Amino acid sequence: MRKKEITERAVAGLEKLYPDAVCSLTYTDAYQLLIATRLSAQCTDKRVNMVTPALFAEFPTPEKLAAADIKRVEELIKTCGLYKTKAKDLCGIGKMLTEQYGGKVPDTIEELTRLPGIGRKTANLVCGDIFGKPAVVTDTHFIRLCNRLGLVNTTVPLKVETEMRKLLPPEKSNAFCHRAVLFGRDICTARKARCEICPLEGFCPKKGVK
Repeated sequence: MRKKEITERAVAGLEKLYPDAVCSLTYTDAYQLLIATRLSAQCTDKRVNMVTPALFAEFPTPEKLAAADIKRVEELIKTCGLYKTKAKDLCGIGKMLTEQYGGKVPDTIEELTRLPGIGRKTANLVCGDIFGKPAVVTDTHFIRLCNRLGLVNTTVPLKVETEMRKLLPPEKSNAFCHRAVLFGRDICTARKARCEICPLEGFCPKKGVK
């Protein structure tokens, strides 16, 4: 079976399994998603969602964050881990958005990745969820699934993104990434793939599955 066909069947399978899959971070606009995603590095979305209400209440706009006392930001996000680095990035993001983008979040991967601490994964998420652009969010679950399906043979995020952009239907790529996260947590787990209950079992080559 060709990679394109495997991809199409995987997209259809996960769409049926998780019809309403969305990002698990809580946000109301591009600014909040950008900040929440930066905080989620090496931290659970659940924890981030506990921290962001107070953060956004105090710093509801990039302009407010740009003028923030970094020590105060550190206090508010401390439980997210790596708080000193993240606080520095958050203040830097606020300043850059205010000074270079008129307080607006840009809508291209190239511009987003110029912001402090923002990589392609976050940039893709914002482009897909906020601006409705085709996106490939290379979460660890997504990377694992693509490898086990035999669609890629690498764990390097940029290489996975590049290859999967060629295979995924653009209009479904972002939703598929969200579904892959849920699927990776529930069924195709890192420790043990639960192939016996997997809806993709009939065509998955199970690459690397022990």
